[in-house]
Amino acid sequence: MKKIILTFFLAFPALIYAQDVEINSVQSYTLEEAIAYGLENSYNSEIASKDVAIALKQKWEIIAQGLPQISGNAEYRNNLEQPVTLLPGEIAGGDPGTFVPVTFGTKQNLTATATWNQLIFDGSYIVGVQSAKTLLQISENAKVKTDLVVKQTITDAYGNVLLARESVEISKRNLETIQKNYNDTKVTYENGLIEEESVEQLEITLLGLETSLNNAQRMEGIAYDMLKLSMGIPVATQIVAVDNLEQLSTDNFDLQLLNKQIPIEDNIDFRLAQDQSNQAEILVKLEKSKALPTLSAFVNYGAQANSDTFSFFTNNQVYFDQSVLGLSLNVPIFSSGLRSARTAQKQIQYEQSKLQLELTKNQVELEIQSAKNDYEFSLENYANKGKSLDLAERIENKNQVKFLEGLSSSFELNEAQQQLYRAQQEYLQAMLEVVTTKTAIENLLDTTKYSKEN
Repeated sequence: MKKIILTFFLAFPALIYAQDVEINSVQSYTLEEAIAYGLENSYNSEIASKDVAIALKQKWEIIAQGLPQISGNAEYRNNLEQPVTLLPGEIAGGDPGTFVPVTFGTKQNLTATATWNQLIFDGSYIVGVQSAKTLLQISENAKVKTDLVVKQTITDAYGNVLLARESVEISKRNLETIQKNYNDTKVTYENGLIEEESVEQLEITLLGLETSLNNAQRMEGIAYDMLKLSMGIPVATQIVAVDNLEQLSTDNFDLQLLNKQIPIEDNIDFRLAQDQSNQAEILVKLEKSKALPTLSAFVNYGAQANSDTFSFFTNNQVYFDQSVLGLSLNVPIFSSGLRSARTAQKQIQYEQSKLQLELTKNQVELEIQSAKNDYEFSLENYANKGKSLDLAERIENKNQVKFLEGLSSSFELNEAQQQLYRAQQEYLQAMLEVVTTKTAIENLLDTTKYSKEN
């Protein structure tokens, strides 16, 4: 028994240290830190980065098709049964009309050949090299777009965490106040000074607040999980959002943003549409290039050895060299309208892409204006909801005093309390909208170009 007790006390400090490590391992993030982490580690950002890496490899794949290609080939043959050739009998002194079976060559042979191929001219290759840059540009712009979406997603998720946390704190304070009112009213009822209905009305409010608090606590957990998912953090990991919603909304007041202008051509959505239009134009050129001739050259060099036994690696084995130099020219002559039909299709698709580009330009202009309106409204709404909350708190306080003095009914108090609870939630939501709408307009006005650093 003494050994067990001694072992426990020796292990106890280690247990305490392990708990401290676990507590200290909880990571804290401001909104800016969460965004920076997410841009580096979120699943979508990493997928987009790999798309850029794939595009780089595809670019080299296209270029390499026009560079020298060298291949080697080795072939060993063992004629288990050598082919027999029939020669006219008179060649060997026989009678006319008869044949003499003859076997040519050796039973085994080994051949090794190296071939060098070089593309000299191919219209499709020239267009392909041009398209390689566009393909890379598409993936790079897609990465920029993904990062902007990740920023917006993390901002929304982080704001929802703060909103849920504030809702929990407000619900606790409201519940504490109502619990006190309920207890005081119940004592007053037991003393016969008020009707039981007043107690029951407060009990209904109390039960509603308990349900709201439980739901707010569950929503806080879900909001944290959504934030971790958007940041690329395993859901089982513990993190803490350290910003304050009210301070964060105040920090996001920027009226100058409403006057900021950018060339529409620098907007990422327009750039993506421009990339698609450029790609469609290249496809037209590609179809047209297929009507051009192609020219390539090749050189091969090889050696062949023959033997009735496997003696190819002995010193007395004789190898016979062989080499060929050649050109290959392929000229498309007639395709029964196949190429022209394909070219016409790509031309129509190119015209569609130009229409889509024009549509995107107008959509971006509208989205920017709409985002500015939303942001301006969120600032005005935040100020008004703050005033409404102050009024709701004063009204609720007055009704509490009247109720306790017997000058108003429990129904009037309940109505004032419900109005206060709505004002509290609307104020929290207004603060969150300031943050999210500002991020939305910043994304639309963002002119960031892709670089290896980002």
